Amino acid sequence: MLEQDLQHLKALSICHYVMAGITAVFSSIAIFHIGMGIMMVTSPSMVSGGSGGPPPEVFGWMFILIGSSVILIGWTYSVLIFIAGRFLAQRKHHLYCLIMAGVSCAVSVPIGTVLGVFTLIVLLRPSVKELFQANQEIRPSKLDSPTQFFHPPRADR
Repeated sequence: MLEQDLQHLKALSICHYVMAGITAVFSSIAIFHIGMGIMMVTSPSMVSGGSGGPPPEVFGWMFILIGSSVILIGWTYSVLIFIAGRFLAQRKHHLYCLIMAGVSCAVSVPIGTVLGVFTLIVLLRPSVKELFQANQEIRPSKLDSPTQFFHPPRADR
């Protein structure tokens, strides 16, 4: 069972990396909207299309604002998914991974929903929870004293 859990966590980690890459690429499509907005603001006569006057400058700024927002939100979500994949591989931050699995279910339909559901199924197993807890107990969570950071203990003590 332990080997199967480790394989599932590794596969989920890889799927999270792939999902982060796909999300970053698709959110980057909004760069075209930013370019169109910049063109509408800097040279409105080029986008008039020969009919009537050029569109108001506010439309260009709307394209820039909405495109920038889509990229910012998409890349942020992509980084959060990547971090979740990293934590799954390291078996750290169980709660963060659970939260990101739930967010994936709602945000990235249908691929993120499938990934989120499978992640929730694996993370809610008692044996996987024990893996995360055992990994947390191994690494020190806090320094014993503030001076330990600046003066690590020597081997001869």
